[in-house]
Amino acid sequence: MIDRSARGASAQMIPAVRPDVGPEESEAVAEALLSRSTVPGRRVAEIEARWAEFIGVRHAVAVVNGTVARMCILAGLGIGPGDEVITVSHTVNATVSSILFTGASPVFIDIEPDTYLIDAARIEAAITPRTRAIYPVHLHGLVADMDMITAIADRHGLAVVEDGGGAHGATFRGRRAGSWGHGAFGLYGAGEGGLVSTDDDRLADWIRRYRDHGRRGRQAEILGFDFHLSEVAAAIGLVGLDRIEPGILARRAIAARYGASFAALPIRRPLVPVGRRHVFHRYTIGLGPARDDVAADLADHGVEVAIEYPVPIHRQPYVLERGIHAELPITDAAADGSLGLPMYAGLTVDDQQRVIAAVQAAVGRHVREPVRVPRRAPVRSTHAPR
Repeated sequence: MIDRSARGASAQMIPAVRPDVGPEESEAVAEALLSRSTVPGRRVAEIEARWAEFIGVRHAVAVVNGTVARMCILAGLGIGPGDEVITVSHTVNATVSSILFTGASPVFIDIEPDTYLIDAARIEAAITPRTRAIYPVHLHGLVADMDMITAIADRHGLAVVEDGGGAHGATFRGRRAGSWGHGAFGLYGAGEGGLVSTDDDRLADWIRRYRDHGRRGRQAEILGFDFHLSEVAAAIGLVGLDRIEPGILARRAIAARYGASFAALPIRRPLVPVGRRHVFHRYTIGLGPARDDVAADLADHGVEVAIEYPVPIHRQPYVLERGIHAELPITDAAADGSLGLPMYAGLTVDDQQRVIAAVQAAVGRHVREPVRVPRRAPVRSTHAPR
């Protein structure tokens, strides 16, 4: 029995996440407001140019948030009713709601048991004549197996839509997330904002009109909406771009200390496959059935944790009521057993040591046997013959 009256003395709670912002953002906002610009202008154009250069693509298009970035890509590709998009369930709702927004259907496949990323070996069995795109999620700062995914997509004539999530600056074989297909990102430091990355001239042009009520100049050529990024959000985002690489270095150093400290514990630590640069947007450990007990214990000792996807998308009511069903045992195990530890660039060494000590003690109290990687089920077609 845990004595919950013994909460970490008077120590302040260590948050699971904390935005990396400073006075530079305040100054940028003040400057943008004083410019009295009410329409997207030079700051939006600058963030688009810098993001395209950062990712290594021809175009970046700024929109109001990351969810809209996802929606714009799928709509711009002409995906609609009757189409299917292959993706995962261990993700944020925006991944799936952007598919449903177009009238298409998500087809869920399971994730890799050791990385929590889309299991590319299962993609081909899920392809049908109605499949239009493969939609991998680069989770927690790690890029999916883009060599295999793009090879399958090319073989079947499918689009690739990359959910960049927290993978800003992450790489696969030296190429950044968002440079393999059409990438969707959120501007977390901007409070609200989204970016699309693409080498497709037609798609970029279409999204630029779509986000501006469908207009080119004064005439509306297509149905569109007001999905612009504001100058204020762009101003904050520009400061955030300067923080990306320093932030990655800081988080990787934090991840290295976690990894060394937890090496002897019977838990699952993040795996980084050869050829990939993990940027550790999250540091997620696997605790199996002891997860909730460990999480409660850590909270009692002043450590906030993140359980991001406790209910997989394929088990949520708005998906089930549409008759979409999937059996995803690895996804279910990840939802039940994974936990994100405090991870942000400003996490001090002293606070991290508090986290480490609390994790070591909680694991010692609650994890009775080593947490093992779930076994992969055989790959079978997810569809009846058509």
